[in-house]
Amino acid sequence: MLPFIRSDLAQFTAYKPHPSSDTAEAVATQFDRLDTNESPYDLPPELKEKLAWTYQQIIETNRYPDGGHEQLKEAIAQYVNESASLSSSSVTAANISVGNGSDELIRSLLIATCLKGEGCILVANPTFSMYGILAKTLGIAVVEVGRSEVNFEIDLQAAQSAIEQTQNPPIRTVFVVHPNSPTANCLTEAELAWLRSLSAEILVVIDEAYFEFSQTTLVGELLQRPNWVILRTFSKAFRLAALRVGYCIAHPEAIAILEKVRLPYNLPSFSIAAALVALQNRKLLLASISQTLTERDNLIHALSQYPALQVTASAANFIYLRVTLNSRIPQDAALNNLHQQLRQSGTLVRLLNGALRITIGTNEENARTLNRLQAAVANLPF
Repeated sequence: MLPFIRSDLAQFTAYKPHPSSDTAEAVATQFDRLDTNESPYDLPPELKEKLAWTYQQIIETNRYPDGGHEQLKEAIAQYVNESASLSSSSVTAANISVGNGSDELIRSLLIATCLKGEGCILVANPTFSMYGILAKTLGIAVVEVGRSEVNFEIDLQAAQSAIEQTQNPPIRTVFVVHPNSPTANCLTEAELAWLRSLSAEILVVIDEAYFEFSQTTLVGELLQRPNWVILRTFSKAFRLAALRVGYCIAHPEAIAILEKVRLPYNLPSFSIAAALVALQNRKLLLASISQTLTERDNLIHALSQYPALQVTASAANFIYLRVTLNSRIPQDAALNNLHQQLRQSGTLVRLLNGALRITIGTNEENARTLNRLQAAVANLPF
């Protein structure tokens, strides 16, 4: 370690970004990239042409972008109300903050709540790893609890005990995903009841990155709960992963704090333009969701025919795949074997602790992946 670097950083593992590779080499274009929960569909050509025109004729690259995001916030608020079947005045621009991906918003929330030793965070693993990674980079402690092996529900008894027993600093922020990544299950009524029971001194962050696939949102309830924040993104169903646009919905006072801690001009002009175009054409872009859900259900049904594989229901655009424990080889070894065989045959999936996460691709990608999985399973010594 360099002598001027914080000593604890030596213990951290950085998030491994796309492309998933054990080397610095780029992922070959012939791979089916089912490892990062992106949409398999690019923007339609007519929208790309519109954005190209905007870049050429409207955006001045020598000028800073709109640092207040006012037009985009208004458009997001309109979409949020529509998506939650609320009146057009329920959520306003004052309820919206925009970030360079949801990651920036997560980091801002951590800065606003837990920095300077004032708090730590609670997560239920397995879940989105960036909550813990970002917290640790800021010197914020992470309290971890588990989930049910059957339905992936949070261990609520352990979570409540952690809330009651963690002091100096106390748990200040709780992160949940609805539906959860990587397990693809929505929050249960028991989990929601527990979140509602938490003290107003605890911030509850509900990540709805996959809302467009689950069509289950807590926005309507959030308006009555000042200590709740909902995160969403344009990286999934809206097909803008390359543009890095995320947003959060919260009480205006919480939004005002986030505006204090976010970086100025945090979203490039082209990203703002792309998000506006996506919202203006949301019916066109979101029309592909039904196909993704059909493909997902077909893949789950096909994989369920294999006794060696364990796949559960999904409310998102990915599935969580485990292997049965009655094999002659350890589970981790079997998963590593499947992961490597899929990669060697042309499909990238996410290797996790105890499971594989497979993003739903196009019909052709899913068919190839199923064939490759069938071949890989046949080669395992179960």
